[in-house]
Formats: sequence, C-alpha cells, structure tokens
Amino acid sequence: MAQSPILGIIGGSGLYHFPALADVETLNLTTPFGIPSSPILVGTLSGKRVAFLARHGIGHFIPPTEVNYRANIYAFKMLDVPQIVSISACGSLRDDYEPGHIVIPDQLVDRTVQRARSFFEQGLVAHISVADPFCTKLSEHLYSAVNKAGGIAHKGGTLITIEGPRFSTRAESNLYRAWGMSLIGMTACPEAFLAREAEICYATMAHVTDYDVWHISQEPVTVEMVVRTLAQNTATAQAAIQNLVEGLSTGEECACHHALADAILTHPGAISPSSRQKLDQLVKKYLAS
Repeated sequence: MAQSPILGIIGGSGLYHFPALADVETLNLTTPFGIPSSPILVGTLSGKRVAFLARHGIGHFIPPTEVNYRANIYAFKMLDVPQIVSISACGSLRDDYEPGHIVIPDQLVDRTVQRARSFFEQGLVAHISVADPFCTKLSEHLYSAVNKAGGIAHKGGTLITIEGPRFSTRAESNLYRAWGMSLIGMTACPEAFLAREAEICYATMAHVTDYDVWHISQEPVTVEMVVRTLAQNTATAQAAIQNLVEGLSTGEECACHHALADAILTHPGAISPSSRQKLDQLVKKYLAS
C-alpha cells in the first residue's frame, strides 16, 4: 500500500457502502493478537486514503464482549493510521440528548468485566495515562464535521460502557443517571484505551438511538429501535466523515502520538524477546534494537 490512511473508521458494516469512496482495496491482516473483526477496507475519500473496519464483523455476528478489540486497533497501527473515529449506537441518559442526535463524548467509565483491556501483559509493563480518554483535537474536528453535515450535535458528556449483550435494568439505568452519566454503550471500552496505548488519536461519534430504559414516557430500548435510528443516521455519518477527512492535515501532530513516551516501566534488559517482538509496532521507537 503506497500511502498510509489518514483516518481509520470503526463502525457498522453499513459504512462499507460509501458511495464517495474510490480506489478501494480489501486487506486481510493478521496481528499478534489474532485476526480483526473484518477485513479492512481502504479507499480514497476527498483525495485522502481512509480505512474502514466493521467492529462486529460483516453482517454483525460478533457480540460486544467477543470483539477482538486488540486485533482491531493493532491492525490500524500496522497500517500507520494516526487517528480513529468510532461510530457507535448509544442510549441516552439525559433528556436533552434525544434519539437521532449525535454526541461527541469527552469522558468514559468502564463497567465491563470480561475483556482484555491492554496490549501490555506479563513481560512488558506500561501504565498509560487516560485522564482524558478521547483525543481533544480530533473530537473538536469531529464535532465541527457533524455540524457541517446537518446533524444535531452535542459536545461533551460521559459515556459508560457496560458488558452487554443485554440492555440495562431500570434500576441500573437510573443508577447510571444518578452517577451523572450521559450515554450508555457496549464498545467504547477497551477500544479507547487500546488506541491510546497504540498512540492513535481516538474520538467517538455516538448516535443516540434510544433513552435506554429509564424514561417513563418512552418505550424501553429494543434492537428494532436501535437499527431504525442508525439507518436514518447513516447518510449523516457518511457526510460527517467526508467533512472530517477534507479538514484533516497529513502529519498533524498530537500528544496522543507520544502517549507511551513515559509509560513503559519495564527495564529494557528485562523485556523478553517474545514480548518485544509481539509489541514491536507499539514500542520499537522507545526501545533500542
């Protein structure tokens, strides 16, 4: 591949059908953490290369807990993708974030319990900073792109990630509201944390599909409700991505691209060859050969 993609997009398989995408190639990658959820589709959009990945597989057959988040993010790292936009369906925990609206959250709470959360396992220890888990710069660009596309956009809010695949009970939903959460979803964690470990900027375009189950004057969330709203928002999401790509500059620097600079704790001499080889894409610029 002659030119690295300027942007990676993780979303539903519907985004594969992007009319403005040209010069498309399909990449079947294998990472040290296994095979990504789907082949990565790389094409040209507004004169720049972009890469698409279907988080739940083509046809949506992988549940949230079983998504290979590490393989997905590592595959983008192998392609030298500098920034990722996640497109996901979320429930609203606020009256003003209505179904059909799009939110660019700025905080995360992780309530998952069964997922591999880090690339760094026994053999190489790193403690990454995720005080601000979403890239501020990319989130600003994304918010502007959604507004330009005509979507009703909100900037900010805390997204809580639950394990799934079930939806919440009313008691849980009201508890999250009492905690001050704004949105609820099933995929942002550990995706955002892994992107930071991979030194890739990461932002989320959260499509509000429902009011979860807390809203007494609205029907509880159903799969049909989620699918219907996402289908209605597909055109807006595609227009927003195109707007975003048009405004991105090649080689734009960000603090996210140096997130591991002071995070690796293991002494270089204590790192096993196998750990060094497995994480080469992430750590090679920090470890002498």
